[in-house]
Amino acid sequence: MAQQNHHYQFDAALELRDAGLITASAASLVDSAAKILDLGAGSYVEGVVVVDFVTIEVATGNEKLEIEWQLSSVADFSTASLVFCASVLKVGDSSVNGSGIDTVAGRYTLRVSNEFNGTVYRYARLYERYTGTIDTGYSFKAFLAVQ
Repeated sequence: MAQQNHHYQFDAALELRDAGLITASAASLVDSAAKILDLGAGSYVEGVVVVDFVTIEVATGNEKLEIEWQLSSVADFSTASLVFCASVLKVGDSSVNGSGIDTVAGRYTLRVSNEFNGTVYRYARLYERYTGTIDTGYSFKAFLAVQ
């Protein structure tokens, strides 16, 4: 029998998003500030980003949210040429999210590491790339569960 809901240990130091409605594309926030994880110099880390959706809007039929796991060697992600999207979770309306069904509220997971194309990066964050009409929007919490 397949397990439907994996349980992951929450660590506040690895929280990537704490709450709030998404109204535009931006870095994920914790305590109203962009959250960047320092994974340590030269340290390889792998785990699961756990995303708990409270609200997912698909009413208009053109809504899509891409949650990107981004890596960088720059602590504040200020140098665009040094920011890499290593993994992405797509949710939203099936007509635009590349899936056969609309996404619903609940728990989703994304396997991640801080290695991309043979390079280990020290810094990681989530970036929310939103497209479509915003009526009720998207709301979620997320954290990294290191394995």
